[in-house]
Amino acid sequence: MTSRKPDEQLARNSRLRLVRPRPLTTARRAVTDGRSRPAPRPPEGTPPPAELARQARAVLADAVRIARWAAGDRDPGAGPLDAATAERAATALELTPEQVRAGWDRARLAGLVELHGTAVRPGWRLQAWDRDDSAVQRGWVALFDAWSLVHPAPDDVAASTVAEVVEAVPQVLSLLQLSAGPVLVPALLDLLQQRVAELHEERCEVPYGPQPAPVEPPVPEPPADALLPPLLDWALEGLAAVGALTLGKGQATLTPLGNWAVWVKLEQICVAAQSPAGNIEQSAQHMLRGCARLTPGPARAEYRAWLAARTVGSAVTELLAVARGEDALLRGLAFEALRVVGAPAEGEVRAAATDSSLRPYALLWLAEYEGADPEDAAEVLTREESTWLWVDTAAAVADHGESDLLVRHLDSAVQGNVPTLLDEVRAVGHPRTVQVLVALAAAHPDPALAKAVRRAAFQVHTGGA
Repeated sequence: MTSRKPDEQLARNSRLRLVRPRPLTTARRAVTDGRSRPAPRPPEGTPPPAELARQARAVLADAVRIARWAAGDRDPGAGPLDAATAERAATALELTPEQVRAGWDRARLAGLVELHGTAVRPGWRLQAWDRDDSAVQRGWVALFDAWSLVHPAPDDVAASTVAEVVEAVPQVLSLLQLSAGPVLVPALLDLLQQRVAELHEERCEVPYGPQPAPVEPPVPEPPADALLPPLLDWALEGLAAVGALTLGKGQATLTPLGNWAVWVKLEQICVAAQSPAGNIEQSAQHMLRGCARLTPGPARAEYRAWLAARTVGSAVTELLAVARGEDALLRGLAFEALRVVGAPAEGEVRAAATDSSLRPYALLWLAEYEGADPEDAAEVLTREESTWLWVDTAAAVADHGESDLLVRHLDSAVQGNVPTLLDEVRAVGHPRTVQVLVALAAAHPDPALAKAVRRAAFQVHTGGA
């Protein structure tokens, strides 16, 4: 161990330096490239998607009630839930204030509500909750990935020790999934101890040259053997709190939802919306969803056919309305369709550049329209706009792409290293920041990077610096 501060260690760690960035235009188009391969089939015995969605709706029932109350009964643009509002919601929904706050927290993590600056708005998943089983499953998976935020760790344990346990939990979940039934807690503890020991070995660094003495002596901490049993209990309780497992006397069992989620993580796939038939007759939203699995050439042909069946003005208005929604993938696809429109869309796209959520997309569209090479168009964006677009594209990947694509998305960041990227991502204030960072931490194979990203997600979630 060295005495360097965590951020200094991160900055010096070559594994956390980003490679030469790919242009953002390449990154945002990559979300829909190469998506034609069939998804692996889940293991035998996995409930059908409709049943998984029903179970996910049950887990998030209070969160949905609170999100809908906030969308319907609060003043438009109201800020985060304060004590007075929590009391009012508790009275209206016949819940305790503690249940309201817990449900609100889950609603944020599941994408049911989103924070835009100081204003809270309904998330796109809330609007699709009753009719889109895939949106429900993805919302629950976002909550599953954030289990350590839902169930805070003990205050008297060092953050580094907690992070090691969080990092080792996937192996515990894998054992539960392979066992296909109850597993005794001592067996899980044995696996946790082995994995934490492996992490210590993997991260063992021998410092070279003279090392500065620590300013303050380290605070003594109980041996790991004493810390791991209560931390395992904490982890199992946190996973049970999000509906991933059930706890019995001295044992744990994955729920059908938890079993399915672990399989999804192991296979590194996400459930994607199927392309509906008859895209030309569909609304812009459904047409774009139908084109999400197409490669760029066939997608452009579909856009042209859809546009030909409508007046240009109504088509542009409808596409921009979809772009203003909460689904980041549809936002990017809407502007791809607007590229097919060309000159007739210029006026409305220029007007859209005043909308903070659309500004990066509109500026890129205008730069390309005015003759800039698509690979160089990102130069018109400020650093903050590029960072906002990076988070928005990451949100699209997290919702609709595969885990390895989210990991590769790091290459498109304009920052030179991960600590700088995380600092600027925290500062840009994108409403999906926490969910993006949690998903990236869950997907990335590098333990040090995943730990840094997970810590940043926790800081954003709790409002820390």
